[in-house]
Amino acid sequence: MKVVGKIIIALVLLASSVAQAQVNFEAKVSKDKLGVNERLRIDFEMNQDGDNFRPPSFEGFTLVGGPNQSVSQSFVNGKRSFKKTYTFFLEPKSTGNKTIQQAEVVVDGTTYKTSPVDIEVTAAVDKPKDADGTEIAAADNLHLVAEVSNSNPYLNQAITVVYKLYVSPRISVSNWREMDSPEFTDFWSHNIDIRELRAEEGEYKGEPYRYVVLKKSVLYPQKTGELDLEPLALSVSVDVPSERRDLFGRPIYKTINQTVASPTRKINVKELPSEGKPASFTGAVGRFNLEVSTDKTELDASESLEASVEIKGKGNLDLFNLPKLNVPSSLEVYDPERSENFSTNLNGQEGSISENYTIVANQKGKFEIQPLEFSYFDPQSEAYKTLTSEGIQIDVKTGPVASRSSSTGRNTKQAITRTSDQFRYIKLKTNLKPLDAPVFFNSVGFWGALSLPLVAIPLFILFGRKRRERADDVAGNQRRRANKLAKKYLSEAKKKLGDHNQFYEALERAMHNYLKAKLQIQTSEMRKDRIAGLLKEKNIDEDTINSFIKLLESCEFARYTPASQSTMEQDYDKALRVISTLDKQL
Repeated sequence: MKVVGKIIIALVLLASSVAQAQVNFEAKVSKDKLGVNERLRIDFEMNQDGDNFRPPSFEGFTLVGGPNQSVSQSFVNGKRSFKKTYTFFLEPKSTGNKTIQQAEVVVDGTTYKTSPVDIEVTAAVDKPKDADGTEIAAADNLHLVAEVSNSNPYLNQAITVVYKLYVSPRISVSNWREMDSPEFTDFWSHNIDIRELRAEEGEYKGEPYRYVVLKKSVLYPQKTGELDLEPLALSVSVDVPSERRDLFGRPIYKTINQTVASPTRKINVKELPSEGKPASFTGAVGRFNLEVSTDKTELDASESLEASVEIKGKGNLDLFNLPKLNVPSSLEVYDPERSENFSTNLNGQEGSISENYTIVANQKGKFEIQPLEFSYFDPQSEAYKTLTSEGIQIDVKTGPVASRSSSTGRNTKQAITRTSDQFRYIKLKTNLKPLDAPVFFNSVGFWGALSLPLVAIPLFILFGRKRRERADDVAGNQRRRANKLAKKYLSEAKKKLGDHNQFYEALERAMHNYLKAKLQIQTSEMRKDRIAGLLKEKNIDEDTINSFIKLLESCEFARYTPASQSTMEQDYDKALRVISTLDKQL
């Protein structure tokens, strides 16, 4: 019996988990009985995001408001809850029993329908209970729109999305807060700072409206096919005139909280053409110029020169590799230092990136830095283009003579030529004279030197003990190394303390550079969900991961809100602790 009971409990738990995973799509009405002079609100709610929503015909009713879409998401105890709602406001045309037919929506290729709703419409009532239409007024006069510059781009081609909140002159907005922000999955994204929110005059569906630009983002698609731009959801405090009047006959305004969301946008990303793709293509999309230069072309052996490979232009500057410098083996080349000097605006990234090499000459001779090739895809002409630099001649004036093969990139051994005067600088005949120096024996210096080891031995023992204790302190050494590394990455941010925008840009860049160095990931993978997943794979504890993600979110949010000096110092200290803790665990 006990085994049977356990099986029944397991089946009940399994059934409940399956029920939780099912799609719920239902219709909810504000009332199922109303007067012919009242209004009805109906909400179509779903617990998973769906497409191709089709409302019923609302036969027997007049549509006076809607559809209004809202989206809300929450995470409680690690579980995600989602709700998407389409709201309509209806007025009955006559009395009697009426039925609101089924609505339809498609979720993951399956069509779901609501159950029909029966409504009883009675004769007119003395005091309608439809909240004097303020909800309808707020819903009909407030709209959040996502404007996309290009819905059919190529892979890695920049597009922009601008979120605008349109407000009718009939209402006013006193406050708003962001409820759900798009994550831009499958895109590399960069938010553009909006320093000041300004209301501008415009039109919405042919009617005069005011609008405010709330968010601007530049996106580079990282996958091909149909991609979704998640909606932005806001909770807005709206002041709506009611039917009540004050002593002077002016309408009394009522403040209500209205949830508004932008529609989900579809982006159809095209694959880059495979025909004609050059071997030197590394993913650059846009329009660029290539420049290879050196600070000098003549030098002596053991001297150094600086060589630079620079790409200028407009495109995905942060998402491709530069061509590597090709020099003869007689010239010693050090690893390059990358330099970035570009800005991001509504046209995408524009500026330059470069890699600077230090080259040391070891032998006399003339050497050539080979020409470089760089290819990119131009979306305007829809074709690949290849740029080729000119070769650079390097003339090393003095030093050991290089063989011909050395100048072409192969190391060879050379015979050493000896001359009869190669040791001419060694003096074989000397003229030394004795010095009248004081006797050292029994002097103060003699006894001091004799007693010095006796004094130094205890000091060496104490120093060795301290050194062993420090070497055995594994946790302390990890902490010291982690603190040193954290300060190294955050040094630029510390210099920017006091400058709000530059500080948070430097702080975010430092955290991204740390992840690049430790996790070997690219800039295109710098999504918060991707970062959290990689850190979990490295067995980083949940609190440290959450602290790191919250700090990244603070950097993004701080661009739109002013921050005091003390707040910046607190965020700097938080970053120092988080990176230090993360490095110890890694």
